[in-house]
Amino acid sequence: MEPVYILGGSRTDFKRNLKKEGKTIRHLIVEAGRKALEDAKIDAGEIQAGAVGNFNSGQFTKQLQLGAFIPEIDEKLRGIPTMHTEAACASGALSVLLGAQWIMGGLYDAVLVVGAEQQKTMSSLDGSDVLGAAADYHNEKPEYGDFMFPKLFGKIAQIYIDKYGAKEADLATVAWKNYAHAKLNPLAQMRDADLTLDCASQVSDKNPSVAPPLKVSDCSQITDGSAGLVLVSGKYLDKIGRDKKTTPRLLGFGHTTDYLPLDKKDAPTFSIARKAAEHAFGMANLKPRDIQGADVHDCFSVTEVVVYEILGLTEPGKGAELAKSGATTLPQVRNEKMKGKFAFEIPVNPGGGLIGDGHPVGATGVRQVVEAYQHLTDQAGARQIPNAKRYLTFNMGGSLTTSVAMLWGRD
Repeated sequence: MEPVYILGGSRTDFKRNLKKEGKTIRHLIVEAGRKALEDAKIDAGEIQAGAVGNFNSGQFTKQLQLGAFIPEIDEKLRGIPTMHTEAACASGALSVLLGAQWIMGGLYDAVLVVGAEQQKTMSSLDGSDVLGAAADYHNEKPEYGDFMFPKLFGKIAQIYIDKYGAKEADLATVAWKNYAHAKLNPLAQMRDADLTLDCASQVSDKNPSVAPPLKVSDCSQITDGSAGLVLVSGKYLDKIGRDKKTTPRLLGFGHTTDYLPLDKKDAPTFSIARKAAEHAFGMANLKPRDIQGADVHDCFSVTEVVVYEILGLTEPGKGAELAKSGATTLPQVRNEKMKGKFAFEIPVNPGGGLIGDGHPVGATGVRQVVEAYQHLTDQAGARQIPNAKRYLTFNMGGSLTTSVAMLWGRD
């Protein structure tokens, strides 16, 4: 198959409120797309196709047909084929995968991928109902009621705690870590927020319980944002004379779909999600210890803990211990209690993840790949992972219904 490279990447400031700015999702798509093209340093006329990842703009903004905003990025894009991908919170990763597969199959040599979501358009109660469409809405809504997703993941957290003896305070380590990482990210939604480990560990007026054992700090953010990527073939890189050795490349991927309702899945093992990770590592001929960094889906703190085990970073039941050890925390923010030598170090969510950086649902999977691109090209600033050559992204939708794992690297 034709190799796939990242030629450019971009993202917006996730702290913004588009409604207050008088802007809409069209502006998010256009902004991220233009910035990605600028970063790639190629003419828009070179792009042969476009993909837009978005979850539920029809309900959040009353706007669909999002591929039609691609030509507004540049008039030279008018007439190219575009597609919109949707798989709940994995919508963005699917748009990346779609663009990559177009290139792998030899259909196109240059593809523009944009992920976008505008969520700050309604009350939190109404917004949570819109997000509920990512679950088995007509069956799970009567059982879980309002704010379905915190309750669904609260149940996953309780299953995990009951099975493995983990503690609520263990989950708080993930929240603390990702807030601390976000402070190193100038575009993160929570970059100005302070969260101590004590605060993250205890229910309080500042950090109330949402869906026991989950507290507010255990939850990802309601976010407006977008991200963009320019994906190209190896042939195209040769044509324009770019160095393949220093340009990040897709090494392997896995994509699986489980049953929609949580009670039909094998929580907290999630064997179907594990298959996505196994496929990615197998295609890349790599093992978990071969990667230097990862961006994983931390819609709630327990999700990151479970994903450690899904990815094989640690054995079943040891995810909470891995979080507490500091092995997934950037050295520059590691807590003094975490000092010591580790068998391995893999900083996870160095930009803050969904909890710290923000979670504009349809953009998240694309943003993760932009984060990978920045680390692999030494453009991550204060949060840079030194000498990163292999980077993993794991984006999932629903209660681990759709799972997409991708491995990226440079020589």
